[in-house]
Amino acid sequence: MRVMQRILLSICLGAFALAVHAQAFPSRVIKVVVPQPPGGGFDAVARTMAEPFSQQLGQAVIVENRPGAGTIVGTEAVAKADPDGYTLLLGASANLALNPGLYKQLPYNPKDFKVVGLAATFSYTLVARNDLPFKSLREIVDHARANPGKLTYASGGNGTGQHIAAAVTFHLAGVNITHVPYKGAQAAYQDLIPGRVDMFFDNSATARSHIQNGRVKPIAVSAPQRISYHPDVPTVREAGVDFEQVTWVGYFAHANTPAPVLARLRDAFEKAMATPEVPAALEKRGAFPMRVKASEAEALVASDIEKWTKLIRSAGISAD
Repeated sequence: MRVMQRILLSICLGAFALAVHAQAFPSRVIKVVVPQPPGGGFDAVARTMAEPFSQQLGQAVIVENRPGAGTIVGTEAVAKADPDGYTLLLGASANLALNPGLYKQLPYNPKDFKVVGLAATFSYTLVARNDLPFKSLREIVDHARANPGKLTYASGGNGTGQHIAAAVTFHLAGVNITHVPYKGAQAAYQDLIPGRVDMFFDNSATARSHIQNGRVKPIAVSAPQRISYHPDVPTVREAGVDFEQVTWVGYFAHANTPAPVLARLRDAFEKAMATPEVPAALEKRGAFPMRVKASEAEALVASDIEKWTKLIRSAGISAD
């Protein structure tokens, strides 16, 4: 009987300690790690969410860019951080759903993280140097079929969504186009705009300004339907390639974060997304705001991990 009483007392004390910890959380600055360089669409989401998220939590939220090895360096850093809720990850399809299929060994597992909240989705837009003598994806595919390996496409690094969007599209089209990885989108544009590389299947939000300023020309979008700010640009599927890709982006916590702390983070995120200002700011950046519950987000992430792992491996795409 005494043993049972001690066990019950221990459980009660543990629950009390967790409750006290949750009430005190957050008591210091929260850091959101973006595993990509500044300036991209994912970085924009992290920074758009930081201030309204901070207001809901009553504590400062800062964004730290930790690029490297595609998205692996920053993601691994959060996986190895203390699971106390003070170090969060800007998670996306790239680092959580695509990398498991691309790499035989990763220094982290998608199961190392739990969703705090998904903020937005992005499509990808295939853009080309202005003097590329083709106006459509069909023309590019026809030329590539007759001239294998001659055309080139950039990406923001091996394993990024940009890499997968192009690699799977060209694989399904049955053509060989040479991949040229860069360290982020800005570096890719530095070679695309002057014509040193032919194409770039970039995040649509990032590509938007380059298209509008006439630096590059749009070819196709990976979304299920044409996107509002480029209504004249056809989808990849319209061009005859049976493919679409939309990536989700949001905040993730370490999987071992105490349940009350995770609940506090999720509540703050949901309240931030419920304000009219946040969706409007995301749309202004070319993103498509999301309003899903944490349970729905977790199901979506799990489904995408399974789907993309199978697709990437069946296409024989590898970043190792």
